[in-house]
Amino acid sequence: MAKDNRQSLYGEVANRIIAELEDGRVPWVQPWDAARCPVTMPNNGVTGRIYSGINVLILWAAGIGGGYSSQRWLTYKQAEKAGGNVKRGEKGTVICYADRFTPKDEAQKAQSEDRDARTVAFLKRFTVFNLDQCEGLSIDGGEASNVP
Repeated sequence: MAKDNRQSLYGEVANRIIAELEDGRVPWVQPWDAARCPVTMPNNGVTGRIYSGINVLILWAAGIGGGYSSQRWLTYKQAEKAGGNVKRGEKGTVICYADRFTPKDEAQKAQSEDRDARTVAFLKRFTVFNLDQCEGLSIDGGEASNVP
């Protein structure tokens, strides 16, 4: 990912947090009505994987702002695979995934030179939708009945 894309993602997240603070809310403290939005960790509606890091704050804020009844999220493609779709006009929430990988040629070169391979950091963004923003899904109770 280009450096300017990575910086714009960091900027977007920072701007969201700053806006919450300027509105008198501390995004990492429970300011919401637990009856309206269950206090649960955001998770992927298909895989059940719990989101981590800054994505938790981003998705909590989006869940509160959207008045969603759950903290279950999925991508557009996951909604299609689950037999449903994202409702027309719905706006997704951008989250990010950061990790490191070792290029194949670097791993081979490092092995031949008897040294540790250098890793490359990457940051990828995804757009996710709350289950409330979707329709026709074959997902219930956290399990997807027709998704591999």
